Amino acid sequence: MLTIYGPKSRFCDGVSRRNFLKIGALGLGGLALPQLLQAEAKSGVRRSHKSVIMIFLPGGPSHQDMFDLKVDAPSEIRGEFKPIRTNVSGIQICEHLPRLAKHMEKCAIIRSMVGATGDHYAFQCMTGRPHQNQPAGGWPCIGSVLSKLEGPVNKYVPPFVGLAPKMGHMPWADAGTPGFLGIGHAPFKPSGAGKDDMVLNGVTLDRLADRKALLSSFDGYRRDVDASGLMSGLDAFNEQAFGIMTSSKLMEALDIEKEDRKVRESYGKGDPKNRDDGGPKLMEQFLMARRLVEAGARCVTLAFSRWDHHGDNFGALRQDLPLLDQGLSALLQDLYQRGLDKDVSVVVWGEFGRTPTINKDGGRDHWPRVSCALLAGGGMKTGHVIGATDRLGGEAVERPVQFGEVFATLYHNLGIDVAKVTVPDFSGRPQYLVDNGIQPMRELVNA
Repeated sequence: MLTIYGPKSRFCDGVSRRNFLKIGALGLGGLALPQLLQAEAKSGVRRSHKSVIMIFLPGGPSHQDMFDLKVDAPSEIRGEFKPIRTNVSGIQICEHLPRLAKHMEKCAIIRSMVGATGDHYAFQCMTGRPHQNQPAGGWPCIGSVLSKLEGPVNKYVPPFVGLAPKMGHMPWADAGTPGFLGIGHAPFKPSGAGKDDMVLNGVTLDRLADRKALLSSFDGYRRDVDASGLMSGLDAFNEQAFGIMTSSKLMEALDIEKEDRKVRESYGKGDPKNRDDGGPKLMEQFLMARRLVEAGARCVTLAFSRWDHHGDNFGALRQDLPLLDQGLSALLQDLYQRGLDKDVSVVVWGEFGRTPTINKDGGRDHWPRVSCALLAGGGMKTGHVIGATDRLGGEAVERPVQFGEVFATLYHNLGIDVAKVTVPDFSGRPQYLVDNGIQPMRELVNA
């Protein structure tokens, strides 16, 4: 864990001691950031700043209680919620999403996601592929792919940031893994709200002016974690890592207190406490994600609350849906007002759906056969629904959509041709970004 102690009251750039970063989750004793920078320095041609915000709903959100309500089904199927009209004729969503209903022209709803493995993890939503039959090192997530292919927009802002906080069930807190692309393309991980700590053992900011002290502190980690010499020759990247850690560019992006008060209020306040094995409801992360992509991040992932409602499904959703509604609506409105709607793609989904039939505890159980997703921005065609399920919400009967198709679409929005672009695996063999033959969704991309 690396923490840099500030002066008694404020950092040199005016940020208070409470506005600090946590990067210990990067691995290798906190030294993955220099490796990240080394990998970025070797990346190819830089392109315009396109980006992705991925909002993962841990546990599997109930599709038939959010975007695919079945009002004509028996009571044990349809549940307690009623649909409401949106500002797009013919589209109805849950009554507990009234703000989103006013922004439906900005959204595309997929009601027919298929191909979920049924496992409680974020992996498939981060990579577009199942856990099974992975190549050596594992499949990389989209943020790591962008780090590899595109590199940083700004050398002081990591291209891939993962905001998922710690959870009781840590596979839900997976911000995305680099797989065979290597630790140099792992996400930069501020913990929680991005303000926990960043300490370099015993070294104050005053002493950090002396680079010898900085490198001396790094040397202790080198000896402990890398006797093989893997980190030799990284002085330049350690210096750049130091620049990132102390740069006001990244600090300001993570410090939402610097945002206009009215904008902050539009995102609302959540609950920072973990719920059972799930995560907290950090409304500020929706705002932080926007600030990060605006600052130069190419991919930001976050995980919001807990959606594994085997019991009291409707009571839990009455608490969480209004929060998701406010945070997501504020994000979409913010992106459009700032002219970022063509450059920033937003995707909201979970690892699978829920059973059509409500169980004896008033909950819905795991249902990998169909689920839902919401997409927005990225210059996509929006204001419509893709796919349909049967009258009970249990099977996709129109336009089943694979996870890989969504990823192909996101890559297309980023200017990456999935039919041509590859990344090398551990053996140097080129690997396509999605499974062979999968193309961007014609319903979403403009010709």
